[in-house]
Order: sequence, then structure tokens, then C-alpha cells
Amino acid sequence: MRPDPVDRARVTSLSATTRAAAGLVALVGLAGLVIRFGASFDLTGSTGAALWSMLRFFTIIANALTVAVMAAIAFGAGAAFRPRIVGCVTLVMLLVGVVYVLLLRGIVELGSGAYAANIILHYVMPPLTLAFWLLCVPKGGISWGDPVRWALLPLAYLPYALARAAEDGRYAYPFIDVDRLGWAQVLVNALGIATGFLLAGVALVWLDRRMGRR
Repeated sequence: MRPDPVDRARVTSLSATTRAAAGLVALVGLAGLVIRFGASFDLTGSTGAALWSMLRFFTIIANALTVAVMAAIAFGAGAAFRPRIVGCVTLVMLLVGVVYVLLLRGIVELGSGAYAANIILHYVMPPLTLAFWLLCVPKGGISWGDPVRWALLPLAYLPYALARAAEDGRYAYPFIDVDRLGWAQVLVNALGIATGFLLAGVALVWLDRRMGRR
């Protein structure tokens, strides 16, 4: 594996601009999550039930991970600023945005709170995270093997989502609905999304290396 220049440097201090930008991304994502929690709480009437309901969705998991990474950077944690870590959340957030726009938009009618959260988590956070990666993260620090490592998160989500659906009969997303589509189609759908994710990861590495040479 090619050494990460940021790992070698062991970043102990971050620029005020970088920390402020990361803080902005974290605050926007946190706002979306809080609004979504409020909408879920109104439906369930319980904090635990609201959180459990939210954690059914990859969107929530991905945004929560991104908020955690960006908040750590904002507070000066150099370890969170490693290119492969920020690259991971960037690619995961792009997956959230693209899958929503292509496969999920308009399927469910949302109330005002859930609608506002939906805009933030699906339409605002993906490009905002990408902008942070483009403008603030040192380039040349991710390797060709990183997209495979990053794919472990969405790959782990699939059995988790299917196990939850098997327990309560509610599928988070229609393209993994085994009862309606059957196992063969669900696996084809998952393979298609995984392939797109890996190709996007390869494109991100290519862009990272190209920008790193400038």
C-alpha cells in the first residue's frame, strides 16, 4: 500500500479555514439529522423508537458518520483528516445522493419536517461533502485499493437491512424488498449499486492523483 503523506506527517494542527469548513458541514448534517429525529419522534412518541426507526436507513448512517468525521476535524483531530477517511465519507455521501435521485425520489410523500430533512440529507450534504474534499483535503493520499475498503460499509448495510426487514417486515428501500422482487432481483440491484460505487471510487482516486500532481 502506498504510504499516506498525511499519515507520515501526523497532522497535529489544521488551518482555521479547514476547521471552519468542516464545522459548517457537520452543523448542516447535524441539523438534518435533528429535524429528521423530530419527525420520527412525532410518529413514534419515543426517543428510542425514533432512533431505531431512523437507523433503518443507510442515509441516516452515512450522514451520521460524515457528521462525526467533520466534527472531529472541526475540533482539530488530525487523524480524522486523513485523505482516505475524508475520501470514504465523500464517496458514501455521493452514493446517498445519486441513489436517492435515481431510485427513490418522489416515491414517498413526506411531511414538512421529514421533507426539510430529506432536502438537507440527500441534496445538500452530498455536494457539500464533495466540496470540502475538493477544496480542503490534500490530494495524492488515497490508493487504488481504498474504494474496495470503502465499499465495506454499504456491503455491510445490506445484510443488516435485510435482517431488520426479516424481523419486522419493513424494508428500508424498495430495491431490496425481497418479498416483492425476489432474491435474484435484489442481488442484481445490490450488484449494480456496488459496481457503481466502486467505479465512482476509482474515479475519485484518479481525480485525487491528478490533482495531487498539480
